[in-house]
Amino acid sequence: MSDAEHDLPHEGPIKTPKQLVWAVVAAFVVPIIAIILLVNYVVAEKMPAAGSTGLAAEAVAARIAPVGHVDIKDASDPSSLKTGAQVYAGQCIACHGSGAAGAPKFGDAAAWAPRIKASYEALLTSALKGKGNMSAQGGGDFSDVEIGRAVVYMANQGGAKFDEPKAAAPVAVEAAPAANAAPAATTDAAPAVAAAVAVAVAAPVAAKADAAPALYAQTCSVCHAAGVAGAPRLGDKAGWAPRITAGIDGLTASAIKGKGAMPPKGGSAASEAEIKAVVAYMVAAAK
Repeated sequence: MSDAEHDLPHEGPIKTPKQLVWAVVAAFVVPIIAIILLVNYVVAEKMPAAGSTGLAAEAVAARIAPVGHVDIKDASDPSSLKTGAQVYAGQCIACHGSGAAGAPKFGDAAAWAPRIKASYEALLTSALKGKGNMSAQGGGDFSDVEIGRAVVYMANQGGAKFDEPKAAAPVAVEAAPAANAAPAATTDAAPAVAAAVAVAVAAPVAAKADAAPALYAQTCSVCHAAGVAGAPRLGDKAGWAPRITAGIDGLTASAIKGKGAMPPKGGSAASEAEIKAVVAYMVAAAK
């Protein structure tokens, strides 16, 4: 090849100013169009199609529903407690259904025999406190009565004949004397009436106090048990000391409105009275 051929100018695809303008415009417009088409494709995949049930009230409510909720049970109300079969299906089946991690398999009489021989009380204690690879309550959050029912349900399927535990009977409140009773009888019954009124007033307070540990375990323990995100640990006197000075009402107001990393009401749906009860519970543990 001669030197003259090397000296020839090298020409590109763009030879005129008009072609240059079109090239610049295409360099901007084509990527933008590609991005718009991609976004429309992604959005169309996620948005409900016309005529579908994706925009129905039930579907919308399911999409915006809270991640979790607080379920406070009344141990004296049998209708609010789960049966042994329900607890087993919701929690125990993970290991006892297949015999994983050494758990006695559901319905395996040979595996359950030595455990049944140890007595119902021993099985219940192991279920409540945890044993071996099984954590307390199997990692669930049930009342002692519900755990007892699950234990009886599984043990009886393995050959036992345990009686199912009963829920605690509600406290009976003595009725006041009839309005047309004689004056003398009314006077004599005054102490009994006063006692009955005291029981009626104290019952809701006791119920709230009993609910406080459950609410703490279900919601507050996520942060306050280990001191996550600066939350004062349960029972840590030094951590709670500067906060206790605000008083129960001040702490309750902070808990209801949220403070720092803690969302309003700790992310629960508890009432203000329940929040106050659990605040008092944690403050009492730090004194």
